[in-house]
Amino acid sequence: MKQDKLAGWASVDFMDERKQGERKHLFLKHALDLTVAVILIFLLSPLFVVVGLFVMLEDGWPVIYRRRVIGKRGQFDAFKFRTMRNDADAILAADPALRREFEKNFKLKSDPRVTKVGRVLRKLSLDELPQLFNVVRGQMSLVGPRMISPEELGKYGANKEMLLSVKPGLTGYWQVNGRQEVNYEERMRMDMHYINNWSLGMDLKILFKTPYVILKREGAY
Repeated sequence: MKQDKLAGWASVDFMDERKQGERKHLFLKHALDLTVAVILIFLLSPLFVVVGLFVMLEDGWPVIYRRRVIGKRGQFDAFKFRTMRNDADAILAADPALRREFEKNFKLKSDPRVTKVGRVLRKLSLDELPQLFNVVRGQMSLVGPRMISPEELGKYGANKEMLLSVKPGLTGYWQVNGRQEVNYEERMRMDMHYINNWSLGMDLKILFKTPYVILKREGAY
């Protein structure tokens, strides 16, 4: 009887230590997010101005596009430099083939809606820099699963609660392992792999690998 109680207490102690360790790692992740995001916003502020001017000169206002997405804290607007023409919705609505491709993958490989400046920004992932402000606001993380729209959530089926248990990332496992070259099902599998195997070490590896992938322009369009 005593041995059973001792075993039970040992199990409880182990679980408590594990939870404390997880909380510590999550705190460190949040601290890393906030620190790095603030530093990058400060250092890259001249680039924000230059990119904004190029977007405005080619296709006018607005410079920033607000994409409605869903994450751990519910729905929010993710900020991006606008890469599409102002009449992008009309172009998509007028072409049934484009609509079918978009509804299948939520992406278009040869997207006629993208501006010339927008293509360059996408190739270099510069269009996503304003999401650093989403990181500061606590809506996103530097590293996390892929950011999705509320309409995409149903595609995750039984895994949607797991997806919403963490913040979406500015970069992530998918972004450094194929990006647009993998199909939608593979992207979802990668999201789940990241969540199930998350560690600070994995985050650091992804962060260090991201600039290399961007400079090589692998799978970007």
